[in-house]
Amino acid sequence: MSLSSLIKVNLTFSGGVELLFNNIKQKIIEIPSTINPPKPTTMEDLILWIKNNLLQERSELFVSGNTVRPGILVLINDTDWELEGELEYEIKNNDDIVFISTLHGG
Repeated sequence: MSLSSLIKVNLTFSGGVELLFNNIKQKIIEIPSTINPPKPTTMEDLILWIKNNLLQERSELFVSGNTVRPGILVLINDTDWELEGELEYEIKNNDDIVFISTLHGG
């Protein structure tokens, strides 16, 4: 039997991506983290959790496979997620994760 605890994460959606989340720009969530056996919760887990629990419409505009679509900038604690390991980054309590759409219609 595995035990789990909750990790608090501060999410921000902007640049238009918030429209996919019912215009929610900021949300504090708690996601499960497996303790026994220990398994870190990664950005890949978080993206899947967001897709299944927060995304309101048109998931294809936010996710592609197991990651965010090209054109969505992801910041982890004010650092580009490419410098943090992208999908493999291990979520820590009180992390600030920001999703910003860099694509705009015209």
